[in-house]
Amino acid sequence: MRIYAFIAALFLLTSVYGQEKYPQNKFQSPLDIPLILAGNFGELRSNHFHSGIDIKTQQREGLAVYAIDDASVTRIKISHWGYGKALYITHPSGYTSVYAHLQKFSPKIEEYIKKIQYKKQSYQVETFPDFGELKVKKGEVIAYSGNTGGSSGPHLHFEIRSNTNSKPTNPLLYGYDIRDATDPTILNLYAYPLSNDAQINRSANKTQIKFKRQADGSYLADKVYASGTIGIGFNGYDRQDMAANKNGIYAIEQLVNGKTYSKFKFDSFSFAETRYINTLIDYQHYGKYSQRIVKCFKDPSNKLSIYSDLHNDGKIVVNNGLTYNVELLLKDWENNTTKIIIPIEGKVQELKSPKKVATTDNYLIAKKPNNYNLEGAKVYFPANTFYNDFYIDLKKGKDTVKIHNNEVPAHRNFTITFDVSKYSDTEKKQLFIARLNSKNLPIHATTYKRGNTFTTRTKNLGTYTLAKDTIAPVITPKNFKAKQWLNNYKYLSLKIVDDLSGIDTYNAYINGEWVLMSYEYKTNTITYNFDDKILNKKECNLKVIVTDNVGNSTTYKTTFYRK
Repeated sequence: MRIYAFIAALFLLTSVYGQEKYPQNKFQSPLDIPLILAGNFGELRSNHFHSGIDIKTQQREGLAVYAIDDASVTRIKISHWGYGKALYITHPSGYTSVYAHLQKFSPKIEEYIKKIQYKKQSYQVETFPDFGELKVKKGEVIAYSGNTGGSSGPHLHFEIRSNTNSKPTNPLLYGYDIRDATDPTILNLYAYPLSNDAQINRSANKTQIKFKRQADGSYLADKVYASGTIGIGFNGYDRQDMAANKNGIYAIEQLVNGKTYSKFKFDSFSFAETRYINTLIDYQHYGKYSQRIVKCFKDPSNKLSIYSDLHNDGKIVVNNGLTYNVELLLKDWENNTTKIIIPIEGKVQELKSPKKVATTDNYLIAKKPNNYNLEGAKVYFPANTFYNDFYIDLKKGKDTVKIHNNEVPAHRNFTITFDVSKYSDTEKKQLFIARLNSKNLPIHATTYKRGNTFTTRTKNLGTYTLAKDTIAPVITPKNFKAKQWLNNYKYLSLKIVDDLSGIDTYNAYINGEWVLMSYEYKTNTITYNFDDKILNKKECNLKVIVTDNVGNSTTYKTTFYRK
């Protein structure tokens, strides 16, 4: 009943405040330092759009993080990956703010979550406190900035979500001030033949277009000779003042002879649609060169809601003998604009580069389920795993199979099943399914073992193999030695490393009692904080057990002293 009462109250409050879509200057800053961004909202990431802003923390951890308004903590999640230590607080005004990659929480929240961690005997936990159970005031310290989870350096990931639809919204919509007087940068420009009869500069394939900067700061492309239906794509970035890092471009508009053909910006999106980023970019180009080309035209499989204006899905029909003036306007949040002008002349020419289509023995129809037998393994693609039909490249093998390559994105999980009947029971325990990376090294894939079949579910095409892990993890103390007095130590840390399948579980005990160890995979370190104050003996017997993903286990034992 409590949750229903909370939803009813939230609906009422949302209705009251709903008249002002994005309240200005209502929320205070989450940090007491100038806001400089390491990443902006909607930035293009692997398989998703960035759902918040990444605020630089002066290359250090431990900065106080403040509640942006009166609120109640409604979700706490601690994970080795992703957001690391994350806090979600719900505001009466109808918004939820999110704070991630935290070093630690405020004392009252830390006490609350540690009770749950000790009860579950797990560092990784997720809990949803009742509304009103953990209240916070505007400006109250709720946490300290860090570098936990999938963070590549100290920063605060900050979001504001709308409670009406749980969509992340651009935090800059709420009046946060980010200094920016720098125009976006364009790096490359491409034209795409989209119809069967299309050609661009005597080519039926994607063609790069050269351009130069003009005296007025705009860019002028070389004249393009084309016919048929074509599309334009580009790659570029934006920079804010005080920061050298490359961020995403906020708004993009394409005009043809003065008429808007496509227009979109990053104010909001839903988590349900974020993977459709793979239809916004030229994914084949990304797979080959790790470079994201944004398409100014919309593919039929593109279901993104970011567009505010579309004519012919942004595609340009070029007729012989006519001329077209295409303009791309790349804008940042402060409306700093980069303009690229592309003159196009409709002209049918003799092709020098016919359309290239790589064919194989298997043509996959995306809307239908597809099963393939690869001798040692089987692969099953449910209907609509992929966005488009394509020739799929499959290579059979006994223990290693190739399932196309990384130039085609999968929208849904597919299943790979290996037959392991030829292996003994002992060997089966040590085997796992692995995907080979670009260096041909095996990367553990979650493996479900059922008798003579091993199965994994994945969205990654590539080469998969059966790998064997026979070596147990290694445990090494980092900041102490055996039988050492640790009176003035704040924490105890050990390094845990596995050579192949990776760490699955780790547990630590002092004098027989389970103790909480935080795990930072980026440094292969587990750490116990002496502030937990569960020690009541001078002589402390430490036991640490670490198990890898196939069950190889190592136990480390030692003794230390502490008053």
